[in-house]
Amino acid sequence: MGDGPDIAVLRQLRLAKDAMDRDWAEPLDVAAVAARAGYSPYHFVRLFRDAYGETPGRYLARRRIERSKDLLRSADLTVTDICMRVGFSSLGTFCTRFKQMEGMTPTQFRAGARRTAPDPVPGCFVMFWAGGFRA
Repeated sequence: MGDGPDIAVLRQLRLAKDAMDRDWAEPLDVAAVAARAGYSPYHFVRLFRDAYGETPGRYLARRRIERSKDLLRSADLTVTDICMRVGFSSLGTFCTRFKQMEGMTPTQFRAGARRTAPDPVPGCFVMFWAGGFRA
């Protein structure tokens, strides 16, 4: 027997990870994702961290920050619009996580990324391409 999780556990964790990859912009909590995998939230967090090297919350935040970087580079949306579009419910949390992960604020990132980038895509087009406008 190996040291890592068995195949059945990995299969269940992959279902949860796939749900986070697919629904990263939606409100997700650990309990809902853990239920998708068939585990209690505490057991799920431990198994996920053991398998993937980070907690589900950290993984989801990283995915959201990755997407926000794309929008900061290319879209003519406010930082607040991008924050909400990628699934954060608080601008403060978004900016704090962004700075922790990238070493700079979203506004600083945008300024640096736009120096050599083409003109940004109008926000209305970005929102339409992403599935329409949300209320």
